[in-house]
Amino acid sequence: MSKSLIIAEKPSVAQDIVRALTPVSGKFDKQADHFENDTYVVTSAVGHLVEIKAPDEYEVKRGKWSFAHLPVVPPHFDLAPIDKAKTRLNAVVKQVKRKDVSRLINACDAGREGELIFRLIVQYAAGAKGPLDKPVQRLWLQSMTPQAIRDGFAQLRSDAQMAGLADAARSRSEADWLVGINGTRAMTAFN
Repeated sequence: MSKSLIIAEKPSVAQDIVRALTPVSGKFDKQADHFENDTYVVTSAVGHLVEIKAPDEYEVKRGKWSFAHLPVVPPHFDLAPIDKAKTRLNAVVKQVKRKDVSRLINACDAGREGELIFRLIVQYAAGAKGPLDKPVQRLWLQSMTPQAIRDGFAQLRSDAQMAGLADAARSRSEADWLVGINGTRAMTAFN
């Protein structure tokens, strides 16, 4: 049977979603890292689980940083697990890759940062083979009451509707990375 994977940003939100969906979709069984019933698998991140890593060819391992090596502009932005969150990331990725999961629902916080957290997890889960072949929908919540959560599920947004927010989130993240790495190295070289 095909299931939908719901990825929340925080464990407490995942629990709220489970409580709200239980009356309409049936009881959930609690597993070590997720909740599951016949229709849904609900899991959560704990904020950011992956980050943009510095490509090896741009890393300065030793010696002084100099203006000659600036700006650092990688040809692409690779992702790496955040060390403290590797266990949680692996648990979420395991659910994303399940054969019986046919749809992903982004239930991360409403806004740019929640969109980024979800998108980076899915990108990391897909790896080098490119995008996952699973449709994505967005649960957009402004309130965490059980009725508001059920209403949100009745009005899931399409991936296309969220493309602009996803692009804005990724652009801001990559811009922060570029300014951070180049600014730090420039100020170090200047001083």
